[in-house]
Amino acid sequence: MDYNLADLFESVVDAVPGREALVHADLPGSGAGRRMTYAELDAAANRLGHHLRDSGIRPGDHVGLHLYNGVEYLQAFWACLKIRAVPVNVNYRYVEDELAYLYRDADLVALVFDAAFTGRVAAALPRTELLRHLVRVGTPPAGAPEPALAPVPFTEAEASGTPLRGFGPRSGDDQVIIYTGGTTGLPKGVMWRQEDLFFSGLGGGAPTGEPVKHPRELAARVAEGGEGLVFFPTAPLMHGTSTLTALIAFDYGQKVVLHRKFAPGEVLRTVEQEKVTCISLVGDAMLRPLVDALAGPMRGTDCSSLFSVSSSGAVLSATVREQFTALLPHVALLNNFGSSESGFNGTATDGADAGGEGAARGGTGGGLRLRINDRTAVVDPVTHEPVAPGEEGRVAQRGHVPLGYYNDPARTEATFFRAGGERWVLLGDMARAGADGEITVLGRGSQCINTGGEKVYPEEVEQALKAHPDVYDVLVAGVPDARWGQRVAAVVQPREGAGPLTLDGLQAHCRARLAGYKVPRSVVFTERIRRSPSGKADYRWARAVAEAGA
Repeated sequence: MDYNLADLFESVVDAVPGREALVHADLPGSGAGRRMTYAELDAAANRLGHHLRDSGIRPGDHVGLHLYNGVEYLQAFWACLKIRAVPVNVNYRYVEDELAYLYRDADLVALVFDAAFTGRVAAALPRTELLRHLVRVGTPPAGAPEPALAPVPFTEAEASGTPLRGFGPRSGDDQVIIYTGGTTGLPKGVMWRQEDLFFSGLGGGAPTGEPVKHPRELAARVAEGGEGLVFFPTAPLMHGTSTLTALIAFDYGQKVVLHRKFAPGEVLRTVEQEKVTCISLVGDAMLRPLVDALAGPMRGTDCSSLFSVSSSGAVLSATVREQFTALLPHVALLNNFGSSESGFNGTATDGADAGGEGAARGGTGGGLRLRINDRTAVVDPVTHEPVAPGEEGRVAQRGHVPLGYYNDPARTEATFFRAGGERWVLLGDMARAGADGEITVLGRGSQCINTGGEKVYPEEVEQALKAHPDVYDVLVAGVPDARWGQRVAAVVQPREGAGPLTLDGLQAHCRARLAGYKVPRSVVFTERIRRSPSGKADYRWARAVAEAGA
């Protein structure tokens, strides 16, 4: 038995077949609610897996998952892994051109998609070369154009397959591809060996403990342990954070709760009803609405079962962290750092913040202080040598890292390297090396603003602006400046019902927290900041809005 995700899942199923594995707890009256035991989820995935295999999908073929959150997403994910096909996440916000690019770039041969996207799939399909099999979940909207390739209804596909396994041997070399990006450039597919993903993304079956030393040890741990943990990935499963959260829960033999879409009030009702213990989300864009609901219409919701909320993929601001902790002081709030290219790197230390006193005095500035794992380092981006404490470089991780970017050898060569007999991945995040296993993350190098030769990381300015009581959300970008090359510009979403915000007022607020050259020189106010469904920033949009406003 290898460290193959499907093999590991099946071993857990065999250990606790009757334990509840998955709950789709959607809006009241929607009819979407559904509960499945481990044995039922396994049988459902087997059925779909046999359908895909009978439809000509072979080991190594790429299958797109173009779906909202639901049983069907995880069922299709496991179905792919069972037949050694490669699941590929598809961003459901993409429109025709973006979908056509991703379908082609990922070499999809099959697509499982939600009926709500029928029109987009139909428009993108003629621009693909390999896509030859469609499975559709649900009923398409009235008048939606049908794809030229007739989709198989999901219920029919599921019913056509046997619930028994009957699949061949698998390998730890089997792949999962996670597409990322699209907010700062074209999306790119990160190729993971399943063994590497198991250790880097899933903590070797125990993210907070000792990784397993043999694949069979995972099921033994599950059999010996109890149940009672309830994991609630609230971001879309097409975001790596949520899928990995679900896989971690399955590795523990625990329960996963899903909603089709993120709705703060319904999330809190589900926490109360399902006795949720662990929530995962992405940044302020998801935590702030939960805070507002807890402080307002959902005040008094029973959250006593909850003991951790973790964020990955976007930084939680100090302001929102403090508001959440005041409402639920018993809940641990984990500000995690990781990426689709590295898995988990570390967690912010207590009191970590951006835009601190050093920045206000004109020093080297703030940043997010992290306690990192022993596979993460700050290295020189050219020599790949670790930098000395106090020096800046790029965050890198060694060991169980991806194989590279699919269909992109140039980017792979620029991002992945070998040193000391190990594979490394060079992330886009700039950081300052510290001592005793800590680093300070400054921001994404690709978003760094160069104003008169000074470097400004948007995340640091955003953190300072979010500390203003009347700022609900903000993105910061560099816009052209005749004198300084670039200047700092902010796009601000005021809090509903807030008093009037002005550039002068925001600048005065920032000067108490940031060095002068980091203070925004212009601001554009907007009704809503554009982010992905998972809360990730759309910096291309922010830059365009800031430039137009300037």
